Amino acid sequence: MTSIVEIRNLKKQYAPTAGQKEGQLAVKGIDLMIEKGEIFSLLGPNGAGKTTTISMMSGLLPPTAGDVLIGGHSIVAEPMAVKKMIGVVPQEIALYPQLSARQNLEFFGKMYGLGGGELAKRCDEVLDFIGLKDRQKERVDSYSGGMKRRVNIGVGLLHKPALVFMDEPTVGIDPQSRRNILDAVKQLNQQGMTVLYTTHYMEEAEELSNRVAIIDHGEIIAEGKQGDLIQKVGEKDAILVKVGEDGQKAQQAVKEAHGVDGVTFSDGVLRILAGRGRQALPNVIKALSEAGVVIQSVEVKEPNLEAVFLHLTGRALRD
Repeated sequence: MTSIVEIRNLKKQYAPTAGQKEGQLAVKGIDLMIEKGEIFSLLGPNGAGKTTTISMMSGLLPPTAGDVLIGGHSIVAEPMAVKKMIGVVPQEIALYPQLSARQNLEFFGKMYGLGGGELAKRCDEVLDFIGLKDRQKERVDSYSGGMKRRVNIGVGLLHKPALVFMDEPTVGIDPQSRRNILDAVKQLNQQGMTVLYTTHYMEEAEELSNRVAIIDHGEIIAEGKQGDLIQKVGEKDAILVKVGEDGQKAQQAVKEAHGVDGVTFSDGVLRILAGRGRQALPNVIKALSEAGVVIQSVEVKEPNLEAVFLHLTGRALRD
């Protein structure tokens, strides 16, 4: 694979506010590479540094130190060359509410240097893609939040960028609109576009990403494919067995079962750790049955990015 993005020791420290000796160090010297043609998710809680990083990568904020190379061009030394390659979908809606969807697209298309028949064609294509061709002449301020988000995405796609930044594009919208946006991200990627996607929704990163970087307090604390990250932190599957009041007997029965690495009991539920939960499950059920324990329910929970984040930071993503 060929890298399209190289982030080198990127830092951002804001100017101090009243009463501060030093300004906030929002991004603390991160290094990342993003491969051409992948969906790369930057995952972290609110305030972790995601938007600041995107803002520096897109030329909206100057870095305090470091650089970003996009397609071999430096955002510090060659910002205009970088901007021709990227599309940006900001976290906040960046549209003119008094204009229609098509008028917004036409305005921003001209800002990209498009015009004439090429601009008209791209507006038609984008309106088809975002599913708003039948409502293109209505004012944006009459749209739902999800529709505004879709126009916001459309603006970032007008000039067919090689790389698009999507900064938390599903915040504050309904489930159906969120589903439409996630499907659109996948479709763009299938068409060959590289996507940098920031989110604090764990399930979005899990569904979309080829690779993930977890950012917290302005630092990258883990990066790689989801399976690799889970293996690195040694997370195990959890078998949750509801047994009611038979906890002590149940705990004793399963702790020696083949494939079980540990077991605890709390609030009527056995929590059994296993390297391969689904393979250990028949052994667990057999041991409980032989001990005369009544099983009320069973659930196998495989480790995910939430477990990785909890392991690395000691807290849940939304704490």
